[in-house]
Amino acid sequence: MKAPAFDYLRPDTLEQCLEALATLGDDAQVLAGGQSLMPMLNFRLAAPATLIDIGRLAELKPIRIEGDRLVVGARATHAEIGASAEVRRLLPLLSAAAPHIAHVAIRSRGTIGGSLALADPASEWAACALSLDAEIELASTSGRRRVAADDYFLGLYATDRRADELVTAVRFPIADAPLCSHFDETSRRRGDFAIAGLAIVWRGDAAALRDVRIALLGVGDRPVLARAAMAALEGAVPSVGAEAAVAALGCELSPPEDPAYPAAYRVRVAQSLLRRALASLVGKASP
Repeated sequence: MKAPAFDYLRPDTLEQCLEALATLGDDAQVLAGGQSLMPMLNFRLAAPATLIDIGRLAELKPIRIEGDRLVVGARATHAEIGASAEVRRLLPLLSAAAPHIAHVAIRSRGTIGGSLALADPASEWAACALSLDAEIELASTSGRRRVAADDYFLGLYATDRRADELVTAVRFPIADAPLCSHFDETSRRRGDFAIAGLAIVWRGDAAALRDVRIALLGVGDRPVLARAAMAALEGAVPSVGAEAAVAALGCELSPPEDPAYPAAYRVRVAQSLLRRALASLVGKASP
């Protein structure tokens, strides 16, 4: 397949990029790593009048600490996030999730900003952002704003980002106390889209879990925050609350039907992932 004809812009500054987005609106699409956009162009699933290549915008690249936030620039690649010592120290959930993303070549080019802008419901970063209560930073010629991950994902490939806005960073809270986390997913083959995946974080010890957040990928039209399962685990002993949480998860999930993986099967996979995660996390509780 061959991509449709398009105009190409490669701005040197963020201001130039935002001005182009303000002028072109829905007629433009942003090219970051291109690992999702280029196949969509080649299959004629996307046909923008103009591509805006943000490859020169160095200010969108760094991973840095700002106060009580770990700020990951939108142009940080999956591989860079997975290899970052700061990420591994402060938010090991991201380090655990990175190797599950597609294949090495894609991880070397694909970016977190591109992933969250696309908002594929099977995105590992989307589930991590939701479980970690992150904020997505958006910029336009009108200014900058931050949107909580809970409010950012609106549906299938739909987000709160407006056509004239660019994802510039993801802001993750840095826990003021030890935070336990676990990431896992199931796919037919390593690198395939996940049948279901799970990101869970919590605080506490073996006597009581606190601040539990569970986000799932691949089981809805967006990442799903498993509120019923979270409530079943809050204040519970992990080994005692596990089955109640697994049962609650089964009741609250409603995946779309799929000829390859029926909804009931995806629910069972998600339940198995939660059961396995809780068994693993018992040994990781903070003292």
